[in-house]
Amino acid sequence: MDILEAIAARRSIRKFTDRPVTKETVNAVLAAAILAPSGKNHQSWRFVVVAGAEKRAQMIRVMREGIADTKARGIDTGSAIMTARVMDRAPVTIFVFNPEGVAPWASHSLAQTVMETVDTQSIGAAIQNMLLAAQAMGLGTVWMCDVWSAYQQLEEWLGESGQLVAAVALGYPDEQPAARPRRPLSEVVHWF
Repeated sequence: MDILEAIAARRSIRKFTDRPVTKETVNAVLAAAILAPSGKNHQSWRFVVVAGAEKRAQMIRVMREGIADTKARGIDTGSAIMTARVMDRAPVTIFVFNPEGVAPWASHSLAQTVMETVDTQSIGAAIQNMLLAAQAMGLGTVWMCDVWSAYQQLEEWLGESGQLVAAVALGYPDEQPAARPRRPLSEVVHWF
């Protein structure tokens, strides 16, 4: 599959088969991630892989506790419950961190804000590489940001510090969603 085919075929997958994903396969996806362009070659990404039934059950418990705590503080959790269900169905969840970033509610200097913006763009490119590599390997993925609804709980459970940016659910797809509509170029491109 060439890259343009992978881009056109990629879908967000939220249902997975029970087929396990080998460590070698996960590492191949992560190897593609770290080839992403990185502002100032900072390579501001760290990945924490959660796999196996026992760890997945712990992760879901922590995620649900975090969502409940966030709701109790009066903060909207969006579709975080659905995200927890997807994470529970996926054989692998990969958490993506910026180890030099800080929590979004922490105070930032202008220099920190600029560097985190550069790092976040680099991390986004790494995640996109993961999604496309997985697609080319016959795997399904979904990029999830609702993990922020359990931000502190997940960081503590995972033993990570820095900034939790997102997570990616990974497995063999058990659905084939149709392509979602896209705006035409004429609506999103302005030639100057």
